[in-house]
Amino acid sequence: MKIVTIKDVAERAGVSAKTVSRVINGEQHVRPEVREAVQRVVAELDYRPNAFARSLSSSRSYLLGLFIDDPVSGYASDVQLGALMRCREKSYHLVVEPVVLSADGWQKQVADSIAALRLDGAIVTPPICDEPELLDLFDAAGLPMVRIAPRMDFARSGIVQMDDHAAAKEMTGHLIELGHRSIGFVKGDPTHSASAKRFDGFREAMAEAGLAVAERHVLEGDFSFRSGLELGEAMLREEAGSHGGGRPSAIFASNDDMALGVLITAMKLGISVPDGLSVCGFDDAPTSRAAWPQLTTIRQPKAEMAAAAVDILADPRYRGDVTDARYQVSLDYVLVKRGSTGPV
Repeated sequence: MKIVTIKDVAERAGVSAKTVSRVINGEQHVRPEVREAVQRVVAELDYRPNAFARSLSSSRSYLLGLFIDDPVSGYASDVQLGALMRCREKSYHLVVEPVVLSADGWQKQVADSIAALRLDGAIVTPPICDEPELLDLFDAAGLPMVRIAPRMDFARSGIVQMDDHAAAKEMTGHLIELGHRSIGFVKGDPTHSASAKRFDGFREAMAEAGLAVAERHVLEGDFSFRSGLELGEAMLREEAGSHGGGRPSAIFASNDDMALGVLITAMKLGISVPDGLSVCGFDDAPTSRAAWPQLTTIRQPKAEMAAAAVDILADPRYRGDVTDARYQVSLDYVLVKRGSTGPV
């Protein structure tokens, strides 16, 4: 099978190899009709630029770094897939760099990676996207970054996020519409910015409906399945009439792993879902569809958020300047109603 080269593309499109290179690299000084002609030929010939050759012919390495605290989590898998697929479309490559803030010498490890890899940009996920020392390392190296769902310093970099507050408020409203008045809430890891936003959305929906939030029914987890099991049991073992009200009729967990823990605990205690208890989560992880009943949840566009971060970093005009609205991206969520929630 003959390998298609940049010269083949240039000859078919009737332009120079330099012009093809400019189109592929996203440079602006190309006439629209020429750009379209080159892109059409690239698609026809299924041309794949050689990353090494591209890096030699320009100041860019076409390599992006994904900096993440837990690369084996379900969240990380979706983010990595979204970033990888978009990098492939744009003829970039991706390297995943775990950052464990509790480990000694993590600063040197990150600095060494930045120096050795010659990255074009960094995608930084929560909660490490809010770690000042890490952001300082990127700034010191002059490395453009895009942060996913940061909690603060919004003007420091490009941002990709979704409205966790509005999503949690809508989910709580769904439970209220089903007739639930006593609703428990399992909070997420407090180091993640999304945890507070989701809890605030829950509280706001309850307040607007004139419903009290029972403090004993608000417990803090860590986004793990184990914490869902433990905290679900703490809520569901209440006997009716104890503490002035008994257990809740619905539990909203801040992510699907914890919601599944609550669901399993309900089954263990002989509580029918959704007839005896409604359970809902957040994220729309694959496990939410593997459970029975399947989880009602919020579909968070994790892969799309990572892809949007790649788009920003691949834009040759982006150098960390966030005054342009194109580099402050907010994506939509979807409330997915399934079998784990029902009327009281």
